[in-house]
Amino acid sequence: MTPTVSGAVLGAVLAVSIILFGFWGFLLVALFMGVGALLGRIVSGQLDVRVLANAFSGRRTS
Repeated sequence: MTPTVSGAVLGAVLAVSIILFGFWGFLLVALFMGVGALLGRIVSGQLDVRVLANAFSGRRTS
């Protein structure tokens, strides 16, 4: 899927969620989409959890 199509789908889902569920439902849907994207990258191997944990803890890699 191209970035343009992904962005259009993301925008459509968020637009429908704000219409149906209001502001807080919109934020909840956006949060779940972000968590799902993060988990998808971890499972596919595009994101290393150890590097992410080190970045949040302030450790640097050499």
